[in-house]
Amino acid sequence: MDLRLKTNASIIFAFMIINYKNSKIHYTKTGKGETIVLLHGFLESLEMWNDFVPHLAKKHQVICVDLLGHGKTDCIGYVHTMEDMAASVYEVLKFNKVKTAHFIGHSMGGYVSLAFAEKHPEFFKGLCLLNSSYDADDNERKLIRSRACKMAKMNYKVLVNMSFSNLFTEESKRKFENEYNKALQLALQTPIQGYIAAQEGMTLRPNRFELFKNLNAKKLIIIGKKDGLINSKQVINEIKESNIEYVEFSEGHMSSIENKSELSYTLLRFIEK
Repeated sequence: MDLRLKTNASIIFAFMIINYKNSKIHYTKTGKGETIVLLHGFLESLEMWNDFVPHLAKKHQVICVDLLGHGKTDCIGYVHTMEDMAASVYEVLKFNKVKTAHFIGHSMGGYVSLAFAEKHPEFFKGLCLLNSSYDADDNERKLIRSRACKMAKMNYKVLVNMSFSNLFTEESKRKFENEYNKALQLALQTPIQGYIAAQEGMTLRPNRFELFKNLNAKKLIIIGKKDGLINSKQVINEIKESNIEYVEFSEGHMSSIENKSELSYTLLRFIEK
């Protein structure tokens, strides 16, 4: 284990590493109390949570994990299934003796959270899918991912720029230009192997609606009204007869940037209610 400390106001960030399958998993642990697990999305890293951790860690222990092939975490293969990623998160929680937690997963991080819940439902006090879905990929999405993997081998930088740009409306890119550029630079640090392995893994994931619906925990979906990756009307219709709650924000897929204050309030309310 490697331990480094960084102070932000009254909050101490502990940067840690554990070994997993001859690779290194990078994560942070901040604060004390009941645990919140924050899992980032595709082409992101645990740094996406930097502005949220100080608020959440005032009363809770917050663990953020760099998922396989992202951030400072190594790749373990050429396909990273959501189950593989969930297993690496499980090792982090086991090492830190965490027994229960609230899980918040952005986009791909939501897929990983659901894979974790399938194997370890007893861990969950709550599960929030942030700009994420319980659905499997349809054939069109699988084809898009397959084409992206081929393009990654030819012109990776152009591909990442295009993929990341598609997550924002033109208005959002202008309004949040600094945040957009910073997040894009982090996305470009994702290695080609990490990109392809995650795309392949997301293609393989099953539909987990029934799992999510029946999970014995608090459940929340946060939707962006302008999110081009999530069909908000379909989601709202599918969950209306369930005990799954939802919140709809005004913007798109990147609520951590586009609806930052609303997201911070919503997450605290979800965890503490």
